Amino acid sequence: MTRHLNTHLAEKEKIGKPGISFHLKVEQSPRWGVAPWFLNLWVDGETQMGDIDEFLREIWLECCGHMSSFRPVGPRPPGGMFDFFEAEKLLEQGKTEEYEQLMEATSDEIPKSRAAKAALKPDMKIEYQYDFGSTTELLITIAGVFSCAAPNEIVLLSRNEPLAIMCEVCNAESARTICMVCGSDGEPSLFCKSCGQKHKKTCEDYADYAQMPVVNSPRMGVCAYEGGYIDKGRDGIFKPKSE
Repeated sequence: MTRHLNTHLAEKEKIGKPGISFHLKVEQSPRWGVAPWFLNLWVDGETQMGDIDEFLREIWLECCGHMSSFRPVGPRPPGGMFDFFEAEKLLEQGKTEEYEQLMEATSDEIPKSRAAKAALKPDMKIEYQYDFGSTTELLITIAGVFSCAAPNEIVLLSRNEPLAIMCEVCNAESARTICMVCGSDGEPSLFCKSCGQKHKKTCEDYADYAQMPVVNSPRMGVCAYEGGYIDKGRDGIFKPKSE
C-alpha cells in the first residue's frame, strides 16, 4: 500500500503546486507486538507537528486530553533532567513557548510548533506517545518526500478496514463491546450485541463502568477511549460482505 501510494504521489508531484510534502505511514509501535492498524497520511510541509498531533488524537486516540510527544527513533542525546510537573504547569498556564524551550533543553522531543518541513527527513522514524500513564505508542515512518504542496494540511490517504473481531461467546457475530474486567482465566471479554446483554446480567462491573466499544484504533479498550471523530464510517465494527 505504501509503495502504491508513493507512485500516485510522484504523479501529483509533476502537476501539483510547488512546495514540499511528506507521506507518513503511521502504525502501532512494534515494541507492543505486531498490530494490523495503520494510517497513510499526506502532510503539507507548512503543517505544524501540533496539527499532526491533533489529527492522530481525533482519528485514533483522544479520550481525556492526555499529554503527548514526538521523538526521533534512535539513541537519546545527553541533556538535563526533565521535570514532568514543571512542564504540566507551563501547559496549564498557557505558556507554550516556555514549555517547548524546556522540552528542547531537557530532551530530544520535537516541538509541536515546528513545521513539518523543518522536522521531517527522508526515511526518518518518529516515536509518538499519547498518554504517559496508559500509553498508546505509535511509530511514524517518513515513507516519501515530494516537491509539491499537499492540497490540505493533512490528507488521509489510506486506513485499515475494521478488524474481523468476533464475539468470544458465539463466534458468529462481530464483537461490539469489550468487558474491561473480564478476559482473564479464559473468560470471554468480547461480545456481540446479544451476548453482551446476557453478560450484563452476570457482571455488575460491565453494567456499571466496564463496557467499552470495539473501535478501529490501537487505543481500543484503553482508559476512556470510545472512538474517533475522523473517518467515522471505518471506525466501527467488522461488517461481513453479506451484510
